[in-house]
Parts: sequence; structure tokens; C-alpha cells
Amino acid sequence: MGGGKETPRQKMIGMMYLVLTALLAMNVSKQILQGYLSVNESLVKSKENLTENNTRVTKAFESSIGGNAAAKPYYEKALEAQKMISEVDKYISELRAKIVAHTEPTAQENEKIADTLNLRRMEKMDDYDMPSHMLGLGEPKEPEKGPFTAYELRQKMTGLHDKLVALVDGMQKDPKTKFLDDDYQGIKKKFASIKPTDSKRVEDGVEFNWEMDNFYHLPLAAVYTNLNKFQTDLKNVEAEVLQVFSGASGKLAIKFDAIKARVVAPSSYIAAGQPYTADIFLAASSSKLAAGDMEILLGVDSAAAASGAKGELVPLQGGEGKLSRTTGGEGDQEYKGVIKYKNPDGSFKYYPFTGAYKVAKSAASVSADQMNVFYAGVPNPVTAAAAGISPSDISVSATGSGVRVTPKGAGKYEFNFSGTGECMVSVSAKTKDGVKSQGPPIKFRVKPLPKPELKIGGKYAPQEMKRADLGMVSGLGAGANGFDFQANFIVQSYEVTGKVKGKLAQEAGSGNNLSSAAAAILKGADVNTKVYIDAKVKGPDGKVTSTTVGIKVSK
Repeated sequence: MGGGKETPRQKMIGMMYLVLTALLAMNVSKQILQGYLSVNESLVKSKENLTENNTRVTKAFESSIGGNAAAKPYYEKALEAQKMISEVDKYISELRAKIVAHTEPTAQENEKIADTLNLRRMEKMDDYDMPSHMLGLGEPKEPEKGPFTAYELRQKMTGLHDKLVALVDGMQKDPKTKFLDDDYQGIKKKFASIKPTDSKRVEDGVEFNWEMDNFYHLPLAAVYTNLNKFQTDLKNVEAEVLQVFSGASGKLAIKFDAIKARVVAPSSYIAAGQPYTADIFLAASSSKLAAGDMEILLGVDSAAAASGAKGELVPLQGGEGKLSRTTGGEGDQEYKGVIKYKNPDGSFKYYPFTGAYKVAKSAASVSADQMNVFYAGVPNPVTAAAAGISPSDISVSATGSGVRVTPKGAGKYEFNFSGTGECMVSVSAKTKDGVKSQGPPIKFRVKPLPKPELKIGGKYAPQEMKRADLGMVSGLGAGANGFDFQANFIVQSYEVTGKVKGKLAQEAGSGNNLSSAAAAILKGADVNTKVYIDAKVKGPDGKVTSTTVGIKVSK
């Protein structure tokens, strides 16, 4: 083949080499086309899934308007965006059908057949020329203009991008359709994904543009796949529009996560014979509201607060204002103020309020210093007081539930109970006319101590612990979880049970310190099994209680 005279055998070998080379080239081409077929089928499936999901989200978005009127303007704008996207999506389907009809012999006379033809069944899926010519890319030069060309597709994709950006820009200027800044910037970046951009790569001295990158001298299989890819991108943008628009109205509202029953009465001080009236309702609040989100200002109205007046600031706790005032003179007391709430967009809303209360001469009172009830088996600190009387002139007596009263100083007492039930407490005072009762006896409940729970590492035993943390445990404690009273619980004995290397192990001991064998069970317990600790705990009332905890072992 390199020149010179050749024998018939040499000529035959040369021809066979050429044929073999051509066959190899054809095989590589088929392998490449198979790759396009797989990608195309994946894109078609993604389009179908996105279309179904977008339909569901649109229906849910529409339904949400009934419970959130602020969602309606966002929903209407979402429909506008969907219409814009649908027009370009429909155009791409028509363009794809025309390309197939122009290239594929079985569909050249019927574009409807071309639009539904499976790519795997196309005879001309490897045709490099017909698609390029139809799209106005016969030669590597400026794309031809005209209907259903690569140039027109670029204009429609660019136009869609610009319209969507203009839509959200307009929405951002309207308080009824405003977005949080992160959502606004994020969706504009998503829109940028569909805007055609030139790669400007150079091949054989020719600088490639977007049209050439996606369609020039590519087989029908590649062109077909690229068009499906553009439609998938459009469906993704539609999904982003629905997600951001549907969530926007909710993000610009207060998230109420705490609902409580409230009673609001015109007065809590009622003279005998007068009716008591009150409004009883459920109040919703947000525990996330902090000083930067909301301020409660006393002594100012909405106009003054909007002008910058500060007033008296009420501290916030759990999203609620906690007003506390000292009282002096008797009679009706009134106050007013305003709640200054900061919207997520940075603007403020002002909610005025008024309040009233009555200050009356105080009568005798008895209070449990630590809780609103008494507990049997432990000392209960008590304070007693009476209006206009020195604490040193007050005496307290009590009956019920085996109570024993011990004076601890002026107005201070310690109550101890041997039983449970009710206790009646009476307050008397020394006066110039002798000892006089200060009102009727006051009833208190006397409850037993709560059942103790085990502590590990100074904390109440969790439902799950890492094996490494369990291996550090050397002793046990006990206490009443959620019980604010000072009470001393002591672990007297324990029994540890668990699986170690698949075998059940058990070890018992006395006191609160674990033996080395018991600690070894915790340290070597199999992952994804439970270790059980049974303990006897002695409470401050002398009663011994059994308590058990099961802890799942994790890595």
C-alpha cells in the first residue's frame, strides 16, 4: 500500500486491512450511539417524574390558599412562570419532531409519528448531516436565522431566562410577593442554568458557539438527546419555581409553635355579689422569637415606637414577654404599650395593647418556698406573712397527713409529713388585743415523693449510649427527673445484665460504685444490643424503690 509494484497477494491483504479499519470505525460509532441512547432514556424518565411531581405540587399549592391568603399572589405568579416555561417546552417538542421527520425515512411524511418514535428504532440515528442542515448549521459559521433553527431555539431559551428574571425582580419590589434574600438570589441562579452560553472553544481555527456545541455535525441520537436534556432543565426550573414560590408566603409569616390556653378577665379582684367575667381561648406564640425579632415596649403607642421611642422594655422568655412590677398604692392600675415585631424582610409591624390590675390590701399568706405542694418524707420550707404584722409576731399551725411544724426563724417554718393527702394551715398573729386568726385555714396537697430514676455520669440514663461512653461508667446515681425539690436518693444495690461477644453476662453488687466485673459488661457490651441496670434506691423518706433502665448500645 505504500507504493511500488505489489503482488496480487499483497493487494488482497491491503484491501482486507482497509475493510477491517472501516469495520472498527463503525463499531466505535455504534458504541458511542449506545451511550446516547442510555442517557436519552434516563432523561425521558426524569422528565416524566418531574412532570408528575410538578403537577402534585401545583395542586397542593392551590389548596394551601384556603388556609393562607398570603399564598394567592405567589400562586398566580407561579402560574405565569409555568406558562412561559410550557411555551418553550412545547416549541422544543415541535423542533425535535421536525428534525426526526426531516432525517428518519419512516417519519418523513408525518411529524406526529416522528414525535412519538423511539430513538432506538430509528434507522438514521447516526446521521451527521441532516440534523445540522435543518438547524441551519450546514457549515461552521454563523447560524442561519429562521423558524425551527438552532438560532431560534437559542433566542427562545434566552428570552425565557430574561422573562423569568424580570418576573421575580418585579415580585421582589412588591410586599405581597417579596422573597427572602437567599431565596431570591438562589432562584435567579437556577434561571441562569437554562440561558445559552458560548463555550468559545476553538477547533480547526473555528470558535464554537452554543449552537455548534449542541448541534453541529452531531448524529441524530446526540441532537435528540440534547433537546430532551433542555426540556429536563426546564422541568427542573419549574420545580424550583413551585418550591420557592409556595414556601415564600410561609417564610414571611410568624411560625407559631406554642399553643396555650389563656384566660383574660377585666378584673381578677371581685367584690362579693358582683359577677366574674373572663375570655377563655387558645393563644398561639412562637418560642423562637428573641430580642432581635420582637420588642415589648411599655408606655408608648405605635406611632411613638415607629418614630424610635423606646419606652420600658419587657424581657422575653420563650417568645413571651414576662412583665413584673412592684406594687405600692392600692386601687386600679392601668398600663399600655406596643409589641414591635420585625418581619423577615426587615420591616416592622406594631401591635398596641392595654392592661389593668387592682392592688388591694394584702391578707395573711402561706407559701411553700420550693413548690406549690408539700411532699411527704422530706423537710418542706414554708414562709408565712400577714399584712401589717411583723414576721416575729406570726405563728403557724397545721393539721393533717401527720404534719410536724418546726419554727426556723421569723416567719419561717419547716413542715415534715409522715403521710399523704391534705394539710390545713392556719396563721395567727399577736396583736394588742391578743392572738387573732388571720383568715380561714389554707388547704395544701401532700404528695409522695416521685419514683427515682438512675443517673449515669451525673445525668439521667438515656435510651441509647455509645459503647465507648458506657465503658467510662464506674458508678451510679439516682434522682427524681424534673423534680425541683431538694431530695437525696442513694443507690443501695444494682444488677447489670448484657450481652458480651454474644453471651449473656450478669453481675450484681452493693453500693453505688460498680464492681470491675459489672463495669466490664458495660465496656464490652455488643453493639445494637441493650444493657439493663436494675437498682434498689433509698429515698430521703427511708423507702427503698426498685428502678430499671435499658440502654441501647451504639458504636
